[in-house]
Amino acid sequence: MPALRVVLGDQLSNEISSLTNIDAVNDIVLICEVFAEATYVKHHKKKIAFLFSAMRHFCEELRDEKKYQVEYFKLNDPEPMNSFTQAVEKTMAKHKIDEIIVTSPGEYRVLTEINSWQEFFGLPVDIRDDDRFLCNQFEFREWSKDRKNLRMEYFYREMRKKYSILMDGDQPVGGKWNFDLENRKPPNSNFNIPETFSTEPDEVTLDVMKLVEDKFSDHMGVLSGFHFAINATQAKLALRQFIDERLKYFGDFQDAMIQGEPWMYHSHIGLYLNCGLLSPLECIQAAEQAYHDNHAPLNAVEGFIRQILGWREFVRGIYWSEMPDYAALNFFEAKRELPAFYWDADTKMNCLHQSVKETSQNAYAHHIQRLMVLGNFALLAGINPAQVNSWFLSVYVDAFEWVELPNVSGMALFADGGYLASKPYASGGGYINKMSNYCKGCSYKVNKKNGSDACPFNYLYWDFLNRNRDKLGNNHRVGMMYKVYDRMSDEKKELITEDSHKFLASLDDNTNSRLI
Repeated sequence: MPALRVVLGDQLSNEISSLTNIDAVNDIVLICEVFAEATYVKHHKKKIAFLFSAMRHFCEELRDEKKYQVEYFKLNDPEPMNSFTQAVEKTMAKHKIDEIIVTSPGEYRVLTEINSWQEFFGLPVDIRDDDRFLCNQFEFREWSKDRKNLRMEYFYREMRKKYSILMDGDQPVGGKWNFDLENRKPPNSNFNIPETFSTEPDEVTLDVMKLVEDKFSDHMGVLSGFHFAINATQAKLALRQFIDERLKYFGDFQDAMIQGEPWMYHSHIGLYLNCGLLSPLECIQAAEQAYHDNHAPLNAVEGFIRQILGWREFVRGIYWSEMPDYAALNFFEAKRELPAFYWDADTKMNCLHQSVKETSQNAYAHHIQRLMVLGNFALLAGINPAQVNSWFLSVYVDAFEWVELPNVSGMALFADGGYLASKPYASGGGYINKMSNYCKGCSYKVNKKNGSDACPFNYLYWDFLNRNRDKLGNNHRVGMMYKVYDRMSDEKKELITEDSHKFLASLDDNTNSRLI
């Protein structure tokens, strides 16, 4: 019974469930570059190039090493594919197929398409669980079903116990479940940050880069400096380099931001995890072993593991539990258009300028740049969550909707009203000044609270709280800040409102101006 085994672009693993028990003689593997997938949002050039190159290398591996029959559609073929359905149809016209087998996709819209195949093609469609993840959808629903509010910390503890990660019997190693308070050190002048993993583009990657430049020239970013791993062997080297060279300092400085140092001590492996070149458990176990070998301190190892075993699994659970309604949530009824400087970095606010510039160059920014600079500004300025989500999904090489949407809508924008996070991650300029050196090179003065040269984050923070008091006034984690606001003089409150209105009007009137 010949089967068509469909492998999506973020499923580049030999262990993917769609390839389990494959009949190498009779079954056909389908992998395709799909124009609509590259353009439903305008993905960063480096993101498209990375995925297409990794897909082509994976195809070679399946053909040459596994001896599988692989149908591969390139976007520069004479008849390029515009949908997965079109690619399946074309493959079935060429081969006798009795069944379609596919691993459940990472995005709800793709699942909707796949769900139509059984009726459309008149064949059974076996949609298998994506067992690369450490918590399946059923398990997450069972864990969350009786909880009014979901908190990652409690989920994370259960996952630690389930996989016996950093555990001493039934207790956490070191006596604490997390070391978050130790992982907030500001930057200093003594950093000697190793370079991120880098490999020269091979012939396959260079061909893909030409394709991307030709077909997606109007997308954000540049292809120069492309250095990503494009197969599992290289991805494992990238993981090893992080464990050996950066993990020991990751915990202390994971929230720090330094101008001219886009990579810091982070792992930069999210893209490899999310497309299948690395598995979460091998990353977790490599870090845990570094702790047991006294190569990295517990606060660094636990902080890294929490991002994978905790946050990554948690947000995926929320995504699949709450979609499709989750994508439309807008708790603060934010309606402002996304400013143009999110695309061109043309702003006097240095923190935003640096974060967008680095995003454009690298298709990467670390989590504090995303959350406390780019996300925080969007929250305070009242930017439409749909537009913010679209931007985040477009510009980062590791972004797929299952991971992007809960992080942005739930954590950065509080658009779900507190389902994921207990409070909005809002702050004034003081936090950015503490955790970065951005403010030293800024046209605005972070120590000024009001006036044309004051840091906009300062007055926008209080304006955000004031205009959303009806929605946040009873939030116990925000209550103290309302007490501070209430003690301000009427004159101070008026200045906050006036400065905020002026600034937000400038966003609306002239979004390309360096005056902002």
